[in-house]
Amino acid sequence: MSSIIQVAGIIDKEEADLLCKAGVTHIGFPLRLPDGREDLSESEAKTVVSSMPPRVTAVLITYLQDSNEVIDLSDYLGVGSVQLHGPISKDNLRKIRTQRQCLFIIKSLVIRADNLGELEKEVSRFHPFVDAFITDTYDPNTGRTGATGKTHDWSTSRRLVELSPKPVILAGGLTPKNVRAAIIRVRPAGVDAHTGVEGAGGRKAPTLVEELVSEARQAFGFIEQALV
Repeated sequence: MSSIIQVAGIIDKEEADLLCKAGVTHIGFPLRLPDGREDLSESEAKTVVSSMPPRVTAVLITYLQDSNEVIDLSDYLGVGSVQLHGPISKDNLRKIRTQRQCLFIIKSLVIRADNLGELEKEVSRFHPFVDAFITDTYDPNTGRTGATGKTHDWSTSRRLVELSPKPVILAGGLTPKNVRAAIIRVRPAGVDAHTGVEGAGGRKAPTLVEELVSEARQAFGFIEQALV
C-alpha cells in the first residue's frame, strides 16, 4: 500500500468521473455523519460506486460505531474499504475484522494541539484490527474531526508514520499548493483531500484536482528515488 491519492466528498457521478479521469486512486464517500452533511444519499452513492472503474477504490467514510451498522452499510454500497472517524471501540473493530476479513479498514487519528501521547496509545491499541490509519485535523471552533480544511502539526503525523506498524494516510487541509511539502515532510502511504480541491461553488474543480494529483505523484516519486 503506497502512493494513495484520495479525494473525498463527491456530489454526483459527474464528479466521480472527473476524479477518475484526473488519476485519483481512491474516492471517499462520507455517509452517516453526525452533522448530517452528506454530499449525496446512500442510494446515489451506491449507484456511483457501481459505475466506478476497478482501478479506483471506493471508500465509505463514516462515524458509525456499531460493527453491524458498519458492515451493513459497506455491503449495501458495495465498497471494499471503510474509513472510520468515530470513537469506535476495539471490540467493534475486532468484530468487523472477524466478520469481513476482506474489508480494508482505515482508522482515523484526529490530531489536536497536544495529544501525540494519546494517539500513540491508539496506534498500539488498534493496529492489530485495522489495515491503515489516517491522520486528520480537529477544529476546536466547530468540534469537527474531518473535512475541516485545516492543517495540523505535520511533525505529529510524521511521528505516527514512524511508529505505526500499519500504513498512515495524511489528511487535513491538503491543497495543490501544500501537498508536495506535506508528503516530503511526513512520508505517508497516501494523502486525502476534500475541501482543498473545491471551487467557490463547492464542487470539485478540475484544475485543482489535476494539480493535486500531479504534485502528489511527483512528491511520492521523489521519496521513492531517495530510498533507492
